Amino acid sequence: MEITWYGLSCFRITERKQTTIVTDPYDPHLGLPSLKLRADVVTISHNAKGHNFAKAVTGYKHILNGPGEYEIGGVFITGIATPNEAKTTHNVLYLFDYQGLTVAHLGDMQKVPPQTHIEALEQVNILLVPVGGGNSLTASQASELVSMLEPNIVIPMHYQIPGLNLELDSVERFLKEMGVSDPKEEDLLRISATNLPEETEIILLKPKI
Repeated sequence: MEITWYGLSCFRITERKQTTIVTDPYDPHLGLPSLKLRADVVTISHNAKGHNFAKAVTGYKHILNGPGEYEIGGVFITGIATPNEAKTTHNVLYLFDYQGLTVAHLGDMQKVPPQTHIEALEQVNILLVPVGGGNSLTASQASELVSMLEPNIVIPMHYQIPGLNLELDSVERFLKEMGVSDPKEEDLLRISATNLPEETEIILLKPKI
């Protein structure tokens, strides 16, 4: 599996001969470069400019923007609604099960979820977690959630990077909460079910911009 980060909450997840997924494509008016991506599936965690710009993606046959269970191209996808402060909207976290290698994309989760959601996330191998505050988890909340779930790999997302014109915290605050001073940095993550670390490892992906 390869996971590439494009900034904010936008990732491209690919696995040979299986479904390619793009999560939360963003509107370039937020200051980051325009996206030009191809995928089979686009997932949208909620209806906001930083997360719903599906026209940046070509080739997709499915767009998912709500809770439910799906099987697309051999990948099992589960969408779970989590509450937002605004009562009229919700955030959707997505679980992607690539034949036993499970990735969770938390979207703009705003607070540590209830126990029922925790149970759904306990078998997650790779956690894509917002850490920059704003309308999503703060560094301390994200750290608390990581400690509860103990995934194999944590990839922070939705934090301040050059060019982004949103008010978010830097990733350093989250790293400090986690007690990590020298995180591993990668251009993209290549991983399989056979080479997952036994202890939780934080990996900073460089945004592909």
